[in-house]
Amino acid sequence: MASMKYYYLVLVMVALASAPLATVAGDPDILTDFVIPNMYGIAPMNITGDFFTYTGFRVTNETMPWPRRSLIAIKANMEAFPALNGQSVSYTKLVFPSECVNPPHTHPRAAELLVVLNGALSVGFVDTTGKLYTQDLSAGDMFVFPKGLVHYQYNLGQRPAIALSAFGSAAPGTVNVPASVFGTGIDNVVLTKSFKTDFWTVQKLKAALTPPPKK
Repeated sequence: MASMKYYYLVLVMVALASAPLATVAGDPDILTDFVIPNMYGIAPMNITGDFFTYTGFRVTNETMPWPRRSLIAIKANMEAFPALNGQSVSYTKLVFPSECVNPPHTHPRAAELLVVLNGALSVGFVDTTGKLYTQDLSAGDMFVFPKGLVHYQYNLGQRPAIALSAFGSAAPGTVNVPASVFGTGIDNVVLTKSFKTDFWTVQKLKAALTPPPKK
């Protein structure tokens, strides 16, 4: 239990350290009604409603395998839904098992508007002055995470929670703060000095947060 408290303390430290570095950007305007990716090779007059339809959210709580321990994030961004190209909008459906956390992260190109559909979530973000804003949300509640700021969501309950996040970008991007800091090969000396900790703690965090090599 003490180790978990220490781990979350480190996450908060990372979030506070990263907040002033948040970047801002946005989608460029387009000069047509919509954009058809070249890979489709379809003339605009032959496009049908199918091109503007995304069915990935049909997966429901009942059809997902349980029990689960990790977050499920189903993204309807420009990569998954090409019709969003140039439209400056996207969605993500988030499914949280019991006691599941979406670690501190940022979306450098968009604000996030989250609405809880089922269950309850504890959420928060850190502004560029280092101030933490938190709130406990129930089904039907909505919360906005300002553009580029470090934020998190946590399901404190014993039942799954489902939320839907809207973004003001077709490709908002996600920077996972713990993984970006400890899982990308930053020198151990830099991390030990930055977080005022010891070499072995840094090594432990790196082992836990470095993704496996791609096959």
